[in-house]
Amino acid sequence: MNRTSLTVLLAVSMAASVGCASKNYVRQETTPLINKTNELDDLTAKNSKDIKDVDARAQAGIQQVQAKADAVDQKAQAAGQQADQAQTLATNAVHRVDTLQTAVANLDNYRVVTETSVHFAFNKDNLTKDAKASLDQLATDVPNTKGYILTVEGATDATGDSEYNYGLSQRRADAVIQYLAAERQIPAYKIYVIGLGKDKPVESNKTREGRAKNRRVDVRLMTNTSASATPTSATNQPSGPSL
Repeated sequence: MNRTSLTVLLAVSMAASVGCASKNYVRQETTPLINKTNELDDLTAKNSKDIKDVDARAQAGIQQVQAKADAVDQKAQAAGQQADQAQTLATNAVHRVDTLQTAVANLDNYRVVTETSVHFAFNKDNLTKDAKASLDQLATDVPNTKGYILTVEGATDATGDSEYNYGLSQRRADAVIQYLAAERQIPAYKIYVIGLGKDKPVESNKTREGRAKNRRVDVRLMTNTSASATPTSATNQPSGPSL
């Protein structure tokens, strides 16, 4: 091997050695950076996942709180509506009593001429044949009574809630008023009605017979004159209850 070839071989060997050394150096320098970058990527991904989890839990918590707040608000509105309805019913009841007392002036100045009670079937407000006969009998005393008024008080048994029973007692009283006005020509301004619901039982509501007697309308012919009058049999013989 001549000197020129030897020189070339040595140069190539040195270049290869330098190249390998450079690659090893670069690898040693860059490997930690790559590892660190990967760690940062993993940490960033984990943080993103944690943030999403926290946000999801926060949103779920907010929705639960909002749902509870909405439920509370609905209950408050319902309670307010019930309170308003109760107040309206109470106000109307007071107004009816005041109206009756004002129109009559002083009930102590009135005395009962005759009275009767008509009865109704369960949850019904239509007049039976016996009820109409009883009202007809009472109405026969009207032409002979001066300064008269008729008071009509509707009632129910204790079955059902108070608001429904009040409406039912009012409908029963209205049925009596309509019959007296249409069939017996008694002027409407002479008739005063108070719906009682289940608040004035005449018998115990614990028995079938007692509940039947409480499903009634009491009708009284009253006068503010001092002339004596003998009550008719309507007072002593009210129509029998319809079961």
